Amino acid sequence: MIQLEHVGRTYRNTDREAVHALQDIELRIEAGEMVAITGPSGSGLSTLMNVLACLDPPHEGRYLLDGTDITRLSKRQLARARGQKIGFVFQTFSLIANSTVQQNVELPLIYRRTRRVRRRRAREALDRVGLRGHYDDMPIELFAAQQQKALIARALINDPPVLLDDEPTSDLDAESAAEVMALFIELNQAGRTVIYATHDEDAAACARRIVRLRGGRIVSDRKNVPQHPKRQPPKLRAV
Repeated sequence: MIQLEHVGRTYRNTDREAVHALQDIELRIEAGEMVAITGPSGSGLSTLMNVLACLDPPHEGRYLLDGTDITRLSKRQLARARGQKIGFVFQTFSLIANSTVQQNVELPLIYRRTRRVRRRRAREALDRVGLRGHYDDMPIELFAAQQQKALIARALINDPPVLLDDEPTSDLDAESAAEVMALFIELNQAGRTVIYATHDEDAAACARRIVRLRGGRIVSDRKNVPQHPKRQPPKLRAV
């Protein structure tokens, strides 16, 4: 489904010096896999996720998505392929505070579907991630794990076969992180390809495969026996 062939991407820093964010990346991910991509800060995780999401085309090499070389697509064709095949949860793109949870999830369809269709599909996506009954809540009313699940629902509203998530547990406590990883496992077991970037070793251990980056290169790519998310004992919450 996803194949990167000798992919490279280079940036210029403030001194106009070349920074090789990705170098000679060779990666193949089959449909139905659950893959964690990890590595130290500055290793190229977010850059690789942006390439996989068809947001930043590679400067070198090829990216084949279902056999199609995305570097040869027009902007319109690329946007269509991205909308149909990939759901991406951005690390820095949070929920809109003054919109309901359902309205937030509807956003990808706002210019393309009728209100009734948007409402139905948003609720189906929220149900899928375990947020039935929270349609009319405001984001501030959700716990941290629920907010992340709402972002995942927004990425799933077009029912893409691939879900990408950049640092899904970075701002979560251990209990909330375990909830999100349990959801990823559930989505993957239902047949969806799940790929996520993380610095959290516990989160990485939940995947069936772990790819490690360092200095913009893949230094390890191995199968993994998935570990159950580490859940913390329930805590009493003040009311």
